[in-house]
Amino acid sequence: MSTTTAEQAQARYTWGGDEFLFIEVDEAMSLAANFRVMAIAKHLTDDLPEGISDVCPANASLLIRFDPETIAPADLEAHVRGVEQQVADDHETTLQTRIIEIPVWYDDPYTNEVGARFRKNHQDPGATDLDFAAAENGLADKAAFIAEHHKLPWLVTMVGFVAGLPFMYRIAPQSEQLEVPKYLSPRTDTPKLTVGHGGCFACIYSVRGAGGYQMFGVAAAPIYDPQQRLGDFDDFMVFFKPGDIVKFRPVDEEEYRRIEQQVEDGTFRYRQVPVEFDLEKVLADPHGYDETIVAALEAAPADREQANGEQGGTK
Repeated sequence: MSTTTAEQAQARYTWGGDEFLFIEVDEAMSLAANFRVMAIAKHLTDDLPEGISDVCPANASLLIRFDPETIAPADLEAHVRGVEQQVADDHETTLQTRIIEIPVWYDDPYTNEVGARFRKNHQDPGATDLDFAAAENGLADKAAFIAEHHKLPWLVTMVGFVAGLPFMYRIAPQSEQLEVPKYLSPRTDTPKLTVGHGGCFACIYSVRGAGGYQMFGVAAAPIYDPQQRLGDFDDFMVFFKPGDIVKFRPVDEEEYRRIEQQVEDGTFRYRQVPVEFDLEKVLADPHGYDETIVAALEAAPADREQANGEQGGTK
């Protein structure tokens, strides 16, 4: 994790039909590559040229949709290359973001039931997803894996695939990433709010549907609210944004049910605090950075309404 944004090679540009420009920052996922993607995307969206209809950042790349009758492809490529160079010249390494606590009921009955129905799709039909993940990562048992899974924070590297689904990469050296392969073939069912894992990426399934990631538990509160009932969705129906930082917190069934009731009542608010993501500090001392931002979250009021009132986020 010693590579900085300034040291990375120039991105690769390719075209998708007449309306899409694809920019591949790196062939491999890394915190540095994702930070560079976010910086380029932010510059583009902050000063969006006429003719660009969408900028979609991903883990180590971004896709731009444009109208070739409004902006010529050559002009678009020249503009984006200029933005890429500006990001490199400015040596931007910080991002103002937030860390969010996500309550999770690990080893829950919902994902366990679905997992049992789809064992024929799995590498190890005789084990649960958590048992398999523990073995793949050299851990003693599923309890040890669960403890490792929520120990460190995760960076939201992209949002998509289905509405509001976040992909997350552990803020840790690459040698400490948790890696688990996806199912051999996808399931036709995954419980809503399943905390899943495929490769080195965690995710939260925003809605019920098909999926191939290993299933470790269920988040207790929505991350996608089309009706915008809850206060955390005042601005947008999708909760997560690229650059958000997630800290999973294990809860038991009793607390899970209590949060469910708060969601039903419309009173639930996520515990969250603003933090600065500093790429250079993360690369130099990832564990020190993790400790600092987790301490900031833990110092915030435990009461969700109080915490959000202090941030000016209540209705």
